[in-house]
Amino acid sequence: MSEAQNAFRKRGKKHFFGAQHHAKRWRGSRELEVGMQGILITCSMNQRKCAAEAFNLLSEYADKLYGPEKLTLTTCDLSAGGQFEEEAGECSEGENAKEEVDVEDALKKEVAQLRAGGGRQERRFQALDSGANNVIFIRTRNLESDKLVHHILSDLHATKKKKTRVILRMLPVTGTCKAFPEDMMRYMSTFLEPWFKKPNHATYQIAFKARNNSHNKRDDVIKAIAGLVGKLNPKNKVNLTQPDLTIILEVIKSVCCVSVVREYTRYRKYNLQEVVKDEEPKKEDAAKDGQGDDAAAEPPLAGGCEALKKEEEDAATEPALAGGSRAPEKEEDAAATEPALAGGSRAPEKEEDAAATQSAVGGGNAEELQLAEEQSAVDDQQDKAEGDGE
Repeated sequence: MSEAQNAFRKRGKKHFFGAQHHAKRWRGSRELEVGMQGILITCSMNQRKCAAEAFNLLSEYADKLYGPEKLTLTTCDLSAGGQFEEEAGECSEGENAKEEVDVEDALKKEVAQLRAGGGRQERRFQALDSGANNVIFIRTRNLESDKLVHHILSDLHATKKKKTRVILRMLPVTGTCKAFPEDMMRYMSTFLEPWFKKPNHATYQIAFKARNNSHNKRDDVIKAIAGLVGKLNPKNKVNLTQPDLTIILEVIKSVCCVSVVREYTRYRKYNLQEVVKDEEPKKEDAAKDGQGDDAAAEPPLAGGCEALKKEEEDAATEPALAGGSRAPEKEEDAAATEPALAGGSRAPEKEEDAAATQSAVGGGNAEELQLAEEQSAVDDQQDKAEGDGE
């Protein structure tokens, strides 16, 4: 193979990386920006499948709330004989014939509309690049994102039907601003008025999350927002368990997404995977679990009773064998019966029995054995004295 052919076969980096470079530039034009409204969706990998599930779910519930989507006609190509573009629909020739408009003016209007609308129709939902991994921003038009998301969560919570596999959380975004402390405070001072300014008041909590941003610290932002809410109305109180309203701040790069939602804790922080789960186990299952625990606990209890009986028997026999605590008790009983006998004929028998038991006790304490020997000596002297007296 000649050098000319080898040189021709060599391909530079532009050949391999040029297409990707242009693709990244095209995607960058559709990013999350200030002044948008929509829905922020998080997932665990597989963003394409997450976007597909989000479009299907949102379209299903949006059709129920707002009716089917109606595409607006944006352009009419008069030069093509009065026919709309394929995406725009159709336009009758009779209407165009009635309109006495110059072709040049119509073309200028069409070019202006294409530049303004980007040559595409404005759809109800549009996926944009959020600027963070596993996070998708879907821009909404002509609908209220907070009401739509709340309706979806309430329906899933009531029916317990799992309709998504990849989507984790679905957070509405009713406003966006620059993610700098001064801009955030300026924007929030007017954004929070409908919920917290006098005479309105409610219990609230603040949920803050920052992605790919190191300018804002969580504690500082929460303290600043709480102070702002307190200035709007002192009756606003913080409640972290069951608040009436939740202020959500999601910071992604240089954009802060803000929304105020209801029943944030009831719907498991707007997590679609957790909402469909049962909050509490059923009573029947709990009863079955309790019976199973009792049945499992019965054999150890029965065995425990037998073990206790054995321990009591062992405790009763051990003192007799090893000079335990029961030997002094017998001595005390014998000493208590001796005064009642008052030197009768049975006293020597009791003393002999006590001496026999004491001699049988071989493992008693040294002090107990010494006391027993002294007591036996005293008893012998008393017996001798009684015999001499007789």
